[in-house]
Amino acid sequence: MDTCISRLDYMVERLKEKGFRITPQRIAIVEILANSCDHPGVDQIYREVIKKFPTTSLATVYKTITLLKEIGEVMEMGFGDECNRYDGKNPHPHPHIMCVKCKSIADPDLSSLDEISRELNMETGYKIVSHRLDFFGVCPDCQKSSE
Repeated sequence: MDTCISRLDYMVERLKEKGFRITPQRIAIVEILANSCDHPGVDQIYREVIKKFPTTSLATVYKTITLLKEIGEVMEMGFGDECNRYDGKNPHPHPHIMCVKCKSIADPDLSSLDEISRELNMETGYKIVSHRLDFFGVCPDCQKSSE
């Protein structure tokens, strides 16, 4: 991705390249995904979009997310019984840590992950094409509130 172009603009460009219509509602959905650090779920995205575009349907949100997933611009994260969450800011495989109380998600920077991938490759012969590494804990804010 060109560093002079914003993540939002890049994602919109990719949708255009693939021949998808660019509506104001779709741009609003993409903007939330491109700029959100908290890995929103569909309901959260929907609630934000209808503030600007009240006639937007939940189906429009789902359809846009599906298109973005298909072109590799959004990463979907499922957490068992929780609803799926989405990362449009960094759609490439990377670790996540989720608070088991408030459900916040953070992106830890684990430089050793590349080393683990190489080690797995050497030990198993697998060519690693993707990975998912999730940690679960209690975030600092929830720790403070339970004291």
